[in-house]
Amino acid sequence: MSHEKLKIRKIYTIVDQCLKAEFDKEIETPLQKVAVVAVIENPFAGVYTEGIELLYEFGEELGELLSKVAIKALNVSEDDAAEKIDSYGKTAIVGENGELEHGHAVLHPRLGAPLRNALGGADYCRAVIPASVKMGSMGAKIDIPLQYKNSEWVFSHIDTMEVNIPDAPKANELCIGLAMAEGERPLARINAGLQKHEVNK
Repeated sequence: MSHEKLKIRKIYTIVDQCLKAEFDKEIETPLQKVAVVAVIENPFAGVYTEGIELLYEFGEELGELLSKVAIKALNVSEDDAAEKIDSYGKTAIVGENGELEHGHAVLHPRLGAPLRNALGGADYCRAVIPASVKMGSMGAKIDIPLQYKNSEWVFSHIDTMEVNIPDAPKANELCIGLAMAEGERPLARINAGLQKHEVNK
């Protein structure tokens, strides 16, 4: 199976720019979040296969590709991404002829390294990348979890971004996505955990 190529049907990008928060509160710096999802063919759809390492390779390729698309969608240069993008997360929706493990196999072993590298590498990205995986049919919704890339204890940055693609995933497809945010939740004021500046001393 290792000779098979990654087959992408479409890449779906959503940019969410929040200008005002609840109760019509003004936000000093508008929060921008982006989600980028690739709809790919699942080479293991329809039959149980013990060895699914090919999906690890797909994850590495998608981590690099989707990170570049997301950074560009936020109108941030690759050189500035480490300083300007605070949070990350990843997700997968598995079409009905696949299995949950297929989504996890793309996300976990290798997708994370190129995502971290795009956002400054290990010095900037010490937190585990939060993830969500589910089975779903076309139009299924999923929340991509977000957290501060340098520490999961910065509660101000814990957030989600909901995505769905009207025509995906088809039964033999996987939707593989990631999300990024430039800052904290609007009106974040929980007096607990760590502050961003405490992590980056």
